[in-house]
Amino acid sequence: MNTRKAPAHHNGPTRTIRRRAAALGIAAVTALGIGAAGAGTATAAPTLPALPALPAAGDIALPGPDEINEMVRDGVLDAHDAALLQAGKVPEQFRDAYEKGVRDLADLVAPGAVQERQDARDAAERAAAAARAEREARAAAAQRRASTNNTPCPASARVCVDIDGKRTWLQRGGETSYGPVSMSPGKPGQDTPRGNFTVQYKVKDEISREFNNAPMPYAVYFTNNGHAFHQGTLNTQSAGCVRLNNQDAVTYFNALNPGDQVFIY
Repeated sequence: MNTRKAPAHHNGPTRTIRRRAAALGIAAVTALGIGAAGAGTATAAPTLPALPALPAAGDIALPGPDEINEMVRDGVLDAHDAALLQAGKVPEQFRDAYEKGVRDLADLVAPGAVQERQDARDAAERAAAAARAEREARAAAAQRRASTNNTPCPASARVCVDIDGKRTWLQRGGETSYGPVSMSPGKPGQDTPRGNFTVQYKVKDEISREFNNAPMPYAVYFTNNGHAFHQGTLNTQSAGCVRLNNQDAVTYFNALNPGDQVFIY
């Protein structure tokens, strides 16, 4: 008995639709690039105006190669953008293929144009963000410097310490050059002394033998009784020293020298 085999089923329709979506993306750029209407409905052909008389051949200024390339590039980018605006009308399952078709054709006609434009935009955004951050940093620094005006610290002091405000700063000629930054002073009974002092000496990797070899990195002594600026925690009060965060302690250590005036109030 003769039997006929049922035709095999394939996944061809889905692949075909995806290929058509990609082709649609390419066609969209092509159509938009040459001025075809994209509204999807037929419209009456417009009445064309009478053409003006053509100029003599010698009067025509032909664009150079660079200008032509720029015109092509701009036209492709405009068509690319316009085609992507239509992507929302494509069924979601085929949208990626459509957008890829748009991008592929743009890259074919004007290689690298889309990516170069995006790179330029990204660079401009980074530059704008950096400029904005710099302006904000300058404004914040100016505000901090303004907060040190009208304090008891004399212009002759290289370092000022506001114990009650738990802050300190460096200055030159009365102008704040660093800070103010947070600090931790001595606890009651072991208060940080107030008044005029002078930097005595510095020890980068200092330890406190009086307090079980406790580390005092970047120590800058301003008395002969063990009082110093140094790196340490600001969460607790000290035994009389002025504790600073790491970067501030490093800055003070590098900026200060024996003989510099310290004023603490």
